[in-house]
Amino acid sequence: MQALGMDYRHGEVVASHCHAEDQLIYAANGVMRVCSDGGNWVIPRGQALWIPAGVGHEIRMQGEVSMRTLLLGSHVTRCHVIAVSGLLRELILAGSRMLQRDEPLGEHARALIQRELETAERIDAYVPVPQHARLRAWCEGFLEDPAQDLTLEQCGAQLNMSARTLARLFQREVGMSYGEWRARTRMVLSQQCLADGKPILNVALDHGYQSASAFAAMFKRILGYNPSDWQVNVLGTGAAPTP
Repeated sequence: MQALGMDYRHGEVVASHCHAEDQLIYAANGVMRVCSDGGNWVIPRGQALWIPAGVGHEIRMQGEVSMRTLLLGSHVTRCHVIAVSGLLRELILAGSRMLQRDEPLGEHARALIQRELETAERIDAYVPVPQHARLRAWCEGFLEDPAQDLTLEQCGAQLNMSARTLARLFQREVGMSYGEWRARTRMVLSQQCLADGKPILNVALDHGYQSASAFAAMFKRILGYNPSDWQVNVLGTGAAPTP
């Protein structure tokens, strides 16, 4: 097991890469968006993304980011986000400090970290990205501007295909409808703004909603908790609230 620590400025990007071991990417401060061939994850303060060995990924920084990483042989089979407990947070930070002093991580600390990882709550923060070239390009554009509010027909016109063909393509490529994918993408991306402390109404408007109540209802339906509770917990304690 290895521990790594790096600090980044807003807008910095870690180019696509992979590791020979499983990687746990933790946001001690700031927000990270991790992009892979299969999809995107948003990692705010107090959460971490577990990435299997050999999976290529790019990391984009939102705000000032303190990224702490563990490289370990846990043999995870797919990427998933976890809530980082207070104990796990301290163990990760301690591992980073020990790295700076060129000290090995003790067996007790390793065992505690492994136990915390095994019991950590998983968080649904995944946005699938299609492999179909034209649809993937359109979806990546939406990720950069989630406020756009095109109908299925308008989206199809941009891609030179019928609404029916586009609907089938979305279902085949990402396993959900166009409307479901759009709503999920908005909710996951909105966590970046909520973690920055922006007012919920402003976040709602920036993500295509006309009211805070409509946004909050969708946020709770998809992610399982109210945006106000999520924001208070992340900003106040560094951990996501329990749904």
